[in-house]
Amino acid sequence: MHATEVADRWHLLQNLSAAVEKTCHQHRSCLRKHVEQEEPTPEPPVIDLPVPELPRAPIVERTRDRYADVHRLLEQKWTISAIARHLDLDRKTVRRFKTTPLDELLASAKDFGIHKARLLEPFKPYLNSRFTAGCTSGTRLFHEIRERGYTGSIQVVRRHLAKLREGTAEPVRADIPSPRRITSWIMRPREKLSDQEVEKLLDVRIVCPDIARAHDLARCFRDLLVDRRGGMLLEWIRQAEQDAPAPVRSFAGFLRRDLAAVTAGLTLEWSSGKVEGNVNRIKTLKRAMYGRASFRLLRTRILTRS
Repeated sequence: MHATEVADRWHLLQNLSAAVEKTCHQHRSCLRKHVEQEEPTPEPPVIDLPVPELPRAPIVERTRDRYADVHRLLEQKWTISAIARHLDLDRKTVRRFKTTPLDELLASAKDFGIHKARLLEPFKPYLNSRFTAGCTSGTRLFHEIRERGYTGSIQVVRRHLAKLREGTAEPVRADIPSPRRITSWIMRPREKLSDQEVEKLLDVRIVCPDIARAHDLARCFRDLLVDRRGGMLLEWIRQAEQDAPAPVRSFAGFLRRDLAAVTAGLTLEWSSGKVEGNVNRIKTLKRAMYGRASFRLLRTRILTRS
């Protein structure tokens, strides 16, 4: 037989995409280091959100009624122990209702049953910046972020500030594009990227030379594939083997080992991609019968389902 082996172009791009993503993973520290070296903004922008109204939930109504009862009896000169017996509450609860403002009690009631720490996440950069600037009052910072939309309790804010004082607070992660997102920008056609994506990709390339080199080689390989210029494949492999990041260099070595089939895939109009659906169907049938049937039965099932 004189058949010509033609590599599947879709799988070639998939393997290249995996090599580019691995490169982005290996050099993610470059992007993080660049962000950390940038000057922090002394005052984060105000999150201009209206203060949400508390829902008419049973726990919120119960908190309002209990607060009113406690303060009504306090005005009548009742002792904390007497109020606790009369309302069937713990004395610590009565003391908390006596000393804590109503809005803080309502905020705590609203947070009941919700992961409170999660509510603080969007406001941690603001708190960290204000803490670094010298403002360490938990009450003051609580009121500042509440005006900006925070709906959690003051206890969560105080716990975060305590970790900042001890130096045990986890750092707030910078907004760094993920390796998969960067790979998507690199592998997609240029005309399908938005202006913002083009700008972010340019920033990444400026920060990390290795990702920039992987970008250039990946775009060049895609052009060879789309324009059917398989005759230039060997030159591309030589360039990749010379100065490409390790994952892309490994991909180039894979192409060299199967040079004839890959060159045909980048030159001829034919490809094994048209039969990939049938190949996957046969594999599904084979795996469903694994260890329980013979090749003869597998052949029969394939023929009857064709």
